[in-house]
Amino acid sequence: MIDPDFLEPAAQLDLRTRLRDGRPLLCVELRPPRRDLEGLRAMEAWIDVYHAVRGVARKDTVVFLTDNAVGTGEEENLSHLLRNLGEDSRRERIVPFLTLKHSLDYCLNYATRLRAEHFPGVVILGGDRHDGIPRCLPHAWQLREQIARRQPALQIGGWANPYRDPDRQAGYLAEHAENLSFVLTQVVSHHDLAPVEAFLEAMARQRLEVPLIAGVFYYRSARRRTLELLEDFIPVPRTALVEEFAAGSRPDEVAARTLRALASVGITRYYVSNLPVTGLAARLEKLGTLAGLVSGKEAT
Repeated sequence: MIDPDFLEPAAQLDLRTRLRDGRPLLCVELRPPRRDLEGLRAMEAWIDVYHAVRGVARKDTVVFLTDNAVGTGEEENLSHLLRNLGEDSRRERIVPFLTLKHSLDYCLNYATRLRAEHFPGVVILGGDRHDGIPRCLPHAWQLREQIARRQPALQIGGWANPYRDPDRQAGYLAEHAENLSFVLTQVVSHHDLAPVEAFLEAMARQRLEVPLIAGVFYYRSARRRTLELLEDFIPVPRTALVEEFAAGSRPDEVAARTLRALASVGITRYYVSNLPVTGLAARLEKLGTLAGLVSGKEAT
């Protein structure tokens, strides 16, 4: 069970200590506003993300910010944070993504900027290939290695996909674990948990004890067109989701089932993607309650 003060203001552990803590941890992945927004739409998007990040920055969670997710032209996540958070904001649990879809000089300078501004870590991943942008290096571990040499205090996260060969995925991580502080997974689902279990077994065989944060996608509906678009980027159990929503399930309930399923196989750290930014802290708390992660509250 999570501490009763789940998502309540409290003295925060630093990122490294909290990730090594045995208590469940519910994190969130957000996307910065798109660069092509103008006028009122741009202002509203900035305000929404600003309030979302500020609203949970002091809570017992970690906020991840994407880097041009699913091929969209987002504002640079670090610039967005610096422009909107303010100097007095808590940064101990705010961790941006950095993909290889930039020049090597940009990536190395990005890490320098990150530490200069007292952010604790970064998640380094290749990035999707749908937009055709070339990568500066063939593999994410190569960038992790270079950044770790230059910024040894930075907590560096990696990426794994349980839906690919589990032994190969775990082997990649184990081979380059020296510069790996934690690992995020591709989003997974309670409708297809076997690959997750296989990946956990592969990690155990490799004796890889790095903190693992499993991805959960917040499906807001089961609209056919939306699910088809998502399938270009993530594994989507389309038929099962359509049946689940048709039976009357709500988005929070669907996400909570995945959280409970992950907990049943021993995973205690999660990040939720695609959450509405309005009322973010309250929604995270609701998910924690529905999933049975909050002390003294029953899951439904």
